[in-house]
Amino acid sequence: MTPLAHYLILSGILFSIGLAGVLIRKNIIVVFMCLEMMLSAANISLVAFSRAQGTEGVPVYDPQVLSLFIVAIAAAEVAIGLALIVAMFRARKSVESTAITTLKD
Repeated sequence: MTPLAHYLILSGILFSIGLAGVLIRKNIIVVFMCLEMMLSAANISLVAFSRAQGTEGVPVYDPQVLSLFIVAIAAAEVAIGLALIVAMFRARKSVESTAITTLKD
């Protein structure tokens, strides 16, 4: 059985890569992908803790149910976000975050 620390290290690395991508990149599509990576890192942590808290090999399912809700919310976020990106591309002909610094054309 893999120790909890390995899952937490993986989760921390994924979260750090996602955070760096959000802070560094200018392309909004890449920023959304990095946000999804950060949510996946949180899901890995939740599921790892639920497995570690279990007794006699039976996991606690509350964090895993919360993980499913996070996935559903992330799907809704992507649908709305991509619609906003398409609208921005039609208006500004760019998906760079620097193109949306002003509200007025």
